[in-house]
Amino acid sequence: MKYACLVYRDPADYADEPPEEGVKLIDDAIDYDEELRRAGHFIMGQALQPVETAVTIRVRNGVMAATDGPFAETKEQLAGFILIEARDLNEAIRLMEAGPMARAATIEIRPFLDLQHSRETR
Repeated sequence: MKYACLVYRDPADYADEPPEEGVKLIDDAIDYDEELRRAGHFIMGQALQPVETAVTIRVRNGVMAATDGPFAETKEQLAGFILIEARDLNEAIRLMEAGPMARAATIEIRPFLDLQHSRETR
């Protein structure tokens, strides 16, 4: 089963973090991604630019509206994601718990929802 592991972090944590700790966290995360890849769990992962670079769009009644920044105002912001393959939710939890980002961020683990077009179910 595939899981999206969404990494949330408070931007204030970056400001309070000594630069060498930030560099170590990045190095450790890249190393852990490679470890997951070698074990056959890693699909892809990517850090995201700060929320100030985001744009949120909506189309309602045929009209598109765009606003700067994320949709929700929260303390923790989406900082990145990791897509993994795991036997079940328990294995996905164990895999993310063992990684360095769990010590520095909050990780939301969500199973993929396999959608099928209605033509395929007939």
